[in-house]
Amino acid sequence: MSYKIGELSKLTGCNIETLRYYEREGLLPPPPRGNNGYRYYPKDSVSRVNFILHAKGLGFSLTDIAELLSIQVDKHSATCGDVKVIAEHKLATIAQKIRELEKMYQALEKVAAACDGSSASAEHCSILQALASDETAWGH
Repeated sequence: MSYKIGELSKLTGCNIETLRYYEREGLLPPPPRGNNGYRYYPKDSVSRVNFILHAKGLGFSLTDIAELLSIQVDKHSATCGDVKVIAEHKLATIAQKIRELEKMYQALEKVAAACDGSSASAEHCSILQALASDETAWGH
């Protein structure tokens, strides 16, 4: 069984342009084309696209996903430990982003709390003044 790109899109919930992008980036092998010029994706394309979407949902980059896909295709080329290293690297990256977001949240929370939210002109807005200041409250 094979699927035209629209059918693959519906089965996976992945946008048609995104599927074409994955194909251009080498994440999705170029499918054979019929005499009518349509792409006909093989049945296993559904699970491959779902793999890509799940990995993206966990924050993996397209480079990471390409590496994970190559391991998935040839499971004897790597170990489970190799895959775990990739996952742990992504966890460390996410943890760093969380720390950065927490700093941003705390700084903005402080500035927002200092604003009285009055109906006075924005000329006197403490949030705008804080954004324009050279203070290091923003974590820079």
